[in-house]
Amino acid sequence: MFYTIEGIIAHKGDTFAVIETGGIGYKVLMGREAVRRMPGTGARVRCFTSLRMHDEEFSLYGFPDEPAQKLFELLTSVPGVGPKSALSLLDLDTTERLTAAILEKKTELLTRAPGIGKKTAERVVVELQNKLELPHAAGIAARMDMAVEVEEALVGLGYQQGEAKRAVAAVERKEASFEEYFRAALKILGKGKQ
Repeated sequence: MFYTIEGIIAHKGDTFAVIETGGIGYKVLMGREAVRRMPGTGARVRCFTSLRMHDEEFSLYGFPDEPAQKLFELLTSVPGVGPKSALSLLDLDTTERLTAAILEKKTELLTRAPGIGKKTAERVVVELQNKLELPHAAGIAARMDMAVEVEEALVGLGYQQGEAKRAVAAVERKEASFEEYFRAALKILGKGKQ
């Protein structure tokens, strides 16, 4: 029904943004990372959307781009994966990397999302294997494994999970070894402390 919404950000919460357009403020539910990446109040934005009805209540879900919207639709088609779980999965990483994790059967990466257990992760992999395509999925999934290792090492050094995840996400994708990746993430964290 609604495919996109464009307007001014009137308010941002942890898991939603109110987008005002045509004199109406629409509460658009989103993943925490998607909200965090949005510009501040007063900025003009365009979101892709998915309208859902549950217990006679309509909810509008928003995404930064069309691939994220399409993956949300696929994730919610899996039995046992509702909109909140799908948003939780989308918060894990980029759409491309999440797709690679599914195609490469990396259930251990999927279970990092709150509310996603091993059985649900396995169901996502089985249900979506033949519905997704991504060239070079194996290389992307291997890169994700390394990112998880670097993130865990940073947390082991005392950094908060959120700041470690953001530092790992900010590292240029060219680092080839764990050591290079780890040093680059530490450098980003060091700049944040200055």
